[in-house]
Amino acid sequence: MLIAPALLFAAVTVAPTPAQKTFAVLKTLKGTWGMTDGKQTAKIIYKITGAGSAIIETQMPGTTMEMVSVYHLDGPDKLVLTHYCAAQNQPTLNLLPGATEKVFRFNFVSGSNMKSTDMHIHAVKYTVVDKNHIITEWQGWMDGKPSGNPEKFDLHRLKA
Repeated sequence: MLIAPALLFAAVTVAPTPAQKTFAVLKTLKGTWGMTDGKQTAKIIYKITGAGSAIIETQMPGTTMEMVSVYHLDGPDKLVLTHYCAAQNQPTLNLLPGATEKVFRFNFVSGSNMKSTDMHIHAVKYTVVDKNHIITEWQGWMDGKPSGNPEKFDLHRLKA
């Protein structure tokens, strides 16, 4: 009689949350990505760290404009992005509802080393075209409103 409840409990699986699904998609980006659109060249590296608990995105590595974003789960339902910006502030964004495996967005929730009116990254959108092609859009913010069009990176995998 004691075995049956244990087997029933063992058979129960919990579906991953949207935050967990999006985090899994971000993990598939591990490697080096790049773009050249005629106006600018960019290199971005995604690295998994902390025994799989965090993803480090390094934009423009080795340059004076190098920036890092760290993605991690905060419990099963919340995916957090903290951007360590060349503007010397650290905005934190959370995954917005409605994320799919192809399109997901983050929006500003707080920041350190900044006032809310200071220039900062306020929103990020990912579009996963396929396993070797992604588009990211980074929206700057200043004085309580968007500061121009989002900075768009049309990236292709260079190395896994």
